[in-house]
Amino acid sequence: MATASAASITALLKKKGTEQMCEMYARHGMPKDRAYGVSMADLKVIAKTIKGRQALAVELYQTGNLDAMYLAGMVADGKKMSAKELHSWADAAAGMSMISEYTVPWVAVEHPEARKLATKWIASKKDHVASAGWCTYSGIVAVTADDALDHGEIEKLLKHVVQEVHTAPNRVRANMNGFLIAVGTYVPPLLPQAKRAAKEIGEVTVDMGDTACVVRLATESIAKAEKSGKLGRKRKTIRC
Repeated sequence: MATASAASITALLKKKGTEQMCEMYARHGMPKDRAYGVSMADLKVIAKTIKGRQALAVELYQTGNLDAMYLAGMVADGKKMSAKELHSWADAAAGMSMISEYTVPWVAVEHPEARKLATKWIASKKDHVASAGWCTYSGIVAVTADDALDHGEIEKLLKHVVQEVHTAPNRVRANMNGFLIAVGTYVPPLLPQAKRAAKEIGEVTVDMGDTACVVRLATESIAKAEKSGKLGRKRKTIRC
C-alpha cells in the first residue's frame, strides 16, 4: 500500500473495528471513544502493508486514536526518530496504558539514547510517562548484552523499586514490578540482587480494572525463568 495515507488507513481501521474490542479497552481503563476496536490480527495484517513507511507511522500516531497509535508503533523505526519525537509520543499516551506500556517502549528501546530516555521518564510526575520509562528500561535489559548495560544504575533502580513500589501510582507499581522481573530474567549478573528485591517487595497490589489480569509475583516469575533454563536469553525485539 505505497499510496496509503493516514486518512485511508484510519478509514480502514474504523471499518475493521468492533464494539466488543472497544468494550475490552474500556475494561482496561482506556477511553473507548478514542478507539475503533481493531483486533491484533487485523492490525498485524495492515502493518505488513505499510512496513517501512516512517512518515505515515508518525502521522498515524498523531491522530490520537488508540488503534492508529498502536499500529504506528508496529511500523515506526525508533532509530529514525528524534528524542523530541519520542518525548512527544510518551506524553501523548495519557490514559492509554496499551500505548504508554507497549507502543512507546517498542520504539524508544531502538533509539541510541534509550537509557537516557528511560531514566528521564521514570522520574516523571506523570504516571503514564513514568510507566513508559519503566517499560522502556525493561525492554533495554531484555535486548542488550549484559556487558553493555549500566549495572550500577540498574542496581540503584532495583533499590528504588524496593523503596517506592508499594506507594507508587497504580500502573507505575505494575511496571516497576515488571522491571524487577525483567532484570531477574535477562541479566544473570544481577540475579542475586533481583531475587533479594523480589523477596523484599513481596506481592504488589494493582487495580487491573474489570479484567482477569493479575500482577505477577516477582519471586515466582524469576524462579520460573531460572527453572526453565531461560535466564539471560536475550530477545531480538520487544515488539509483540
